[in-house]
Amino acid sequence: MPQTAPFAALRYNLDHIGNLSDVIAPPYDVIDPQLQDELYEKHAANVIRIILNREEPGDEADQKYQRAARFVDQWTSEGVLMREDKPAYYVYHQQFEHEGTLINRRGFMGRVRLQPFGEGNIYPHEETHPKAKVDRLKLTTATRQNNSQIFGLYPDPENEVITLLDAATEGVTPIESTDHLGVKHILWPVTDESVAAKVSELMESRPMFVADGHHRYETACNYRNQVIEETGGIAEDHPANFVMTMLVGMSDPGMIVLPTHRLLRGTPKFAAEDIISRLDGTFACEVVDGGLDAAEKVWSTMESADSQGMIGLYAVTDQKWVRCKALEGAGARMEELAASQSQEWRDLGVSLLHRLVIDDLLGCQGHPKPTYVHEVSEVVDGMRGEGSQAESDSDEPYTLAALVMPAKLEHVEAISLLKERMPAKSTYFYPKLLSGLTFNPLA
Repeated sequence: MPQTAPFAALRYNLDHIGNLSDVIAPPYDVIDPQLQDELYEKHAANVIRIILNREEPGDEADQKYQRAARFVDQWTSEGVLMREDKPAYYVYHQQFEHEGTLINRRGFMGRVRLQPFGEGNIYPHEETHPKAKVDRLKLTTATRQNNSQIFGLYPDPENEVITLLDAATEGVTPIESTDHLGVKHILWPVTDESVAAKVSELMESRPMFVADGHHRYETACNYRNQVIEETGGIAEDHPANFVMTMLVGMSDPGMIVLPTHRLLRGTPKFAAEDIISRLDGTFACEVVDGGLDAAEKVWSTMESADSQGMIGLYAVTDQKWVRCKALEGAGARMEELAASQSQEWRDLGVSLLHRLVIDDLLGCQGHPKPTYVHEVSEVVDGMRGEGSQAESDSDEPYTLAALVMPAKLEHVEAISLLKERMPAKSTYFYPKLLSGLTFNPLA
């Protein structure tokens, strides 16, 4: 990993705002208009006004970014936001329930020296979209700070780094908040210079894999280049050379990856026997009795098998689930369809689902963008026309549903090191990191 360093964050002044839970928000890209309005109403200084300022009547082009910047300036001058006296690494725990078990994911926030993807040992794992990067660059340019952290993973089989930092939090008063999903977020600033130096040393030789925040990372690189072009050059220690990052060890017990299932529109409506016929020779298929509600049974079997080659498909014509297990023929066909990709990439469940099953065998290439959900209950609700349509642009009924296994951390590492990027929504790292815990000034 390149240089990792502590930083003096800009933070909410708890004496001024009271409850930190009132001013935090999830990342901008998971906030729908309804949640945006709710966060606006929650507190006059909620971070939503910075990370996702809404357009107001009469706005001229890009005025929302300037308005966000004015909030930063106003809140800083009024003492709502305050700059830390000393650089710190910020130990960051997230406590949440998953399948009835209380889980604690541990990491720490610091500054990471930027490297363009492909030129060092910081690796992306998913594709990015130009539109999102343009939006984030306008915000960064206006506010002159990192407003949300990147989420980076690093190898640490013995959890050496976080163990050292956790020990240094003894006697440090934590900063706590709870998000809208009930996840508890706990932060400890660690300013001990000897601890910080040891952490930086331990991190030097480790690669970093971007788990979330690809657009923000590339935006940070673009912002640095913009500053260099405008000024003619910047010093090695200029803050624009770094990006605020949450770093989590890949072996931390709280580091879990959840699935992202698919709901599709605009495909033919298949019967179960039609699906089985089309997948013949590539998948061993089995109809699971119980109609739409058999989704939980299908998923339970898939989870137990723990195989990337297991896929569940819902046939809407006769309302039956088909459980599919990849055969050697699937691998052979993937070699033809994705010859330029690695074997690791071709073996991913999401690769098999989209490249082989949906596009090739079912003949649905060019289908509209799927709706992505994470719970099996959301799949069932979606197929019934119920539940949230936050990620959907249409009220048309879905024509196909797919249950797919999530990629694991070892897949992220292996494919990233090969300098490939996974298909979209291959991973879902839960819970999301909060915006509003810290800001990293770039000027």
